[in-house]
Amino acid sequence: MKAYLSIIKIRFAVQLQYRAAAMAGLCTQIFWGFVRVMVYHAFYLSTTVTQPISLEQTVTYTWLVQATFRMLPWNADAEVLSLIRSGNVAYELCRPVNLYFSWYCRSIALRIVPMILAGLPLFIVVLMVPANYGAMLPASALSGIAFMITMLGALLLSCAISNIISMSALWTVAGDGMRILIPTMVMMFSGSIIPLAFFPDWSQPILRYLPFSGVLDIPFSFYLGTLLPSQIFPMLILQLSWTGIFIELGLWLLSSATRRVVVQGG
Repeated sequence: MKAYLSIIKIRFAVQLQYRAAAMAGLCTQIFWGFVRVMVYHAFYLSTTVTQPISLEQTVTYTWLVQATFRMLPWNADAEVLSLIRSGNVAYELCRPVNLYFSWYCRSIALRIVPMILAGLPLFIVVLMVPANYGAMLPASALSGIAFMITMLGALLLSCAISNIISMSALWTVAGDGMRILIPTMVMMFSGSIIPLAFFPDWSQPILRYLPFSGVLDIPFSFYLGTLLPSQIFPMLILQLSWTGIFIELGLWLLSSATRRVVVQGG
């Protein structure tokens, strides 16, 4: 366990060096956040149909997406992909740690640091923006606690999905297929592009129990109060169950890929 904690600590320190990139990301996310907020304003002003969530909730949901964007499993660890493509992954296999969990720990640091450097400041700023353009506080104190707990579950699930993308590079020459397919599915069905509440009623039960809702929509629903704090246990179990499934799948893929290793380059 100490070795894995050291991996997180080292990667955490490395990621903290990219403060200028984090500031650029902060400005970019704020800009696109306001663009999306304006689109939702136009949508609500042009419709007479009652929507599943209010404009204020939709705007808050949008800012939550912008603040947590870098936590999404929309990419794999570039250094891990480079190790695989160059053949230097052979050295990784010689290390006295489990290769899967060492990559998993790297992924945790890769997602936490941008949240601290860019996501948290962004959300503090938009909390001070006037109503219907900025974010609102959690629906209640218990909703805020449920949000924080399920965000931890979302982090674990995101890292497990991200590792699947990395594992795919062991099976293909470029690994671009899974790097495009999985992030597209995540962004569409997690609520990153459109809140899941706007999807048709018949699709709601399906979307809720897909793994992607656990990445964003479940924590955000607790924040907005559309999920009650009393519902946290089934939702947390759903997140952790999918995390366990993806971890098992990743371990199986890694084991299968390393039975007969063909190192390219190196």
